[in-house]
Amino acid sequence: MALKETLKQKIEEFRPRTTKLVKEFGKVIIDQVTIDQCIGGARDIRSLVTDISYLDPQEGIRFRGKTIPETFEALPKAPGSDYPTVESFWYFLLTGDVPTQAQVDEVVAEFKVRQVVPQYVFDAIRALPKESHPMVMLSVGILALQKDSKFAGFYNSGKFNKMTAWEYVYEDASDLVARIAPIAAFIYNLKYRGDKQIAVDPKLDMGANFAHMIGQSEQYKDVARMYFILHSDHESGNVSAHTTHLVHSALSDPYYAYCAGLCGLAGPLHGLANQEVLDWTIKFQEKYCKGVEPTKELVTKALWDTLNAGQVVPGYGHAVLRKTDPRYMSQREFCLKTPGLKDDPLFKLVAMIFETAPGVLTEHGKAKNPWPNVDAQSGVIQWYYGLREWDYYTVLFGVGRALGCMANITWDRGLGYAIERPKSVTTPMLEKWAAEGGRKLA
Repeated sequence: MALKETLKQKIEEFRPRTTKLVKEFGKVIIDQVTIDQCIGGARDIRSLVTDISYLDPQEGIRFRGKTIPETFEALPKAPGSDYPTVESFWYFLLTGDVPTQAQVDEVVAEFKVRQVVPQYVFDAIRALPKESHPMVMLSVGILALQKDSKFAGFYNSGKFNKMTAWEYVYEDASDLVARIAPIAAFIYNLKYRGDKQIAVDPKLDMGANFAHMIGQSEQYKDVARMYFILHSDHESGNVSAHTTHLVHSALSDPYYAYCAGLCGLAGPLHGLANQEVLDWTIKFQEKYCKGVEPTKELVTKALWDTLNAGQVVPGYGHAVLRKTDPRYMSQREFCLKTPGLKDDPLFKLVAMIFETAPGVLTEHGKAKNPWPNVDAQSGVIQWYYGLREWDYYTVLFGVGRALGCMANITWDRGLGYAIERPKSVTTPMLEKWAAEGGRKLA
C-alpha cells in the first residue's frame, strides 16, 4: 500500500527531530502552571504534542497547516461534488501531503476491502436493549472489533518492537476508520428504521456510502463528507482526542483507545452539545417565533429574555476560540448555497441568531467569546434532511472524530511517545504555595 510506505518514510524522517528535542533541549522551559490551571482542568497548559491539527484562538482549526477552506480547496473532490472524499482527507491527515487522484483512488479501493464488518459485531449491538443510547451501541461495536486487533496480536506475539509497532496501529486504525461508518449506519437503521438494513454499495466512497446505507438523498452524500471532515480533529487537548491518546499511551490497542474516546465524546460538555443546541433552538422557535419570520428585533428581545432569566445561549462560546468557529461558517455556507435549506425556517432562525447573538452577548458582558461554535449550526442541517433523532447526532460526530484520533495515535507509536503520567499535588500543597507566593523550585 503506497500510503503506508509514504507514512513509513515520513515517520523515519521525523524520529530524529523528536529524539534531538528530548536529548539536547529536554529541560528548556516552554510554559508555567498556575493554581487556577491546576484546579481548572489543565486549561491552556502546553503539555501535548500533535502535528495533525492546531487550534488557533483567532484563526480556528488548521489541518496539517491548512485552514478549512484551504483544505477543501486543495484536496481532490469526489466525482460530481464540490467536497473531497473522506479517504483523501485520511491520506492528508496521516502524511501532511495533498494526495493525487490516483493516491485517493487507492485509499478508496483499500477502504472497500477494510470496511467489511464481522457479523459478530452486529450481533453484539443487536443484543443490547433497544432503548440503549446510540453512543453505547457505537462503543460496543468498536470494542467488539478488538478481538481481531493486529496491534494486540503483535504485542502478544513475543516479537514486539517499538520501532515497527506503528505499522500494526496503522492497520487497526485504518480498519477502524473504514468500518465505523457501516457500524454507525447499522445502528441508525436498527433504532430508527425498523431494522431495515441497506448493504454497502461497492461503487461509493465512505461518505457517500454512509448516506446510501441510511437511505438518505443524493444531496446528503456531501453533508456526510463535509460533516465527517469538519468533526475529525480539533488538536489533541479535547476530551475525545486526549482520552484516545491517553489510553493508547498504555499500549492499549486502537479499539480500546477509541472506545474510551467515544465515552468521553458522549458527554454533554463535548459531543452531546449539538443535540442540546438543536433542542434549545426548536423550543426558542416555538416560544418566540410562532410562525412569524424571525426579525432582528424579535430575536434580540428573546435573547435578552433568555439571559435575564439566568440561562445561557447554547452553541455560543468555546474553550479556545475567540472568533466564529470556521466549522460553523463552513456549514453555514453549505446551507446558503443549498436550495430549500437556505429558506428553511429553522435555518433562518439560526442565521438571525448568528447576526444578533454576538452583539447581545457582548453587551451582556459575561461571555468570554460571544461567537458561535460548530454545534450552533450542525444539528439544523441534520434536522432538515430528516435525521431528527438527535440522540444519534453524537454518533455522527464519533464517525468523524475517528479520523483525527486514529491518525494521532498512529504517529504516537511512530515516534515512540511515552505513557502519559502527569504528577498530582494536594490541596494543602496548593494552599501552602499560594501563601508563599508560589512554589519554590529546587
